[in-house]
Amino acid sequence: MSWDRNVVVKSKTELSLMREAGKVNAQALKAVGEAIKPGVSTQELDTIAEEIIRKHGGEPVFKGYPGPYPYPAAITASINEELVHGIPGKRTLQNGEIISIDCGTLLGGFVADSAFTMGVGEISPLAARLIDVTEKALYEGIRKMRSGNHTGDIAAAIQKYVEGQGFQVTREYTGHGVGRHMHEGPQVPNYGLPGRGMVLRPGITIALEPMVLVGTSQTRVLPDRWTVVSADGSLTAHFEHTIAVTEDEPWILTTL
Repeated sequence: MSWDRNVVVKSKTELSLMREAGKVNAQALKAVGEAIKPGVSTQELDTIAEEIIRKHGGEPVFKGYPGPYPYPAAITASINEELVHGIPGKRTLQNGEIISIDCGTLLGGFVADSAFTMGVGEISPLAARLIDVTEKALYEGIRKMRSGNHTGDIAAAIQKYVEGQGFQVTREYTGHGVGRHMHEGPQVPNYGLPGRGMVLRPGITIALEPMVLVGTSQTRVLPDRWTVVSADGSLTAHFEHTIAVTEDEPWILTTL
């Protein structure tokens, strides 16, 4: 996909509006997480998220998003080897699977974007470790989101942590700026070199999203033209928060 590469620095008022969108997105994801269990369909999860977003006056920003054809749902639901962009449908969750849920909310003219991965019932030790490493990698990246650092500092921190745990980061899909549009600049890969890339300054907002694979870092797209899977069929995981760079600590906009 392509998107606007311009970096838009937000005012404190605009950050407050993004925070409101982030709260709604967090509520939608919380409700989806509470509903995840064996036998539940991914379409049911999508319905839960969309109802909560609309109840709070928001719009599901993924729905209708341009691509090979307009994206048809409010969330992406990616199971096991599916890394990102899985389309909800009739498929029901099975014990031992893991599922990544990504969701975006447009509220007050601004977008919030976040994701999580969790197990369905009892999962393998490998799956549990993958989820734990991916979530911790997100926070390794967040810690580098300070004014004066570079985007490469974020990318390198994520890569170093993930690869140090024996897993791989995708080379083909990245974090991204977010604001009035779901995809803005800067682009933030999950691999890179410290000191490279754009210098961060207060008001920059980024949807940071480690996408981690057990095996190869290579991926392929399924015939539905949206769903991205690991090329070798190995397990994958995905965590994401929308973060604002401030004059002090990074501000996570998509928590409850």
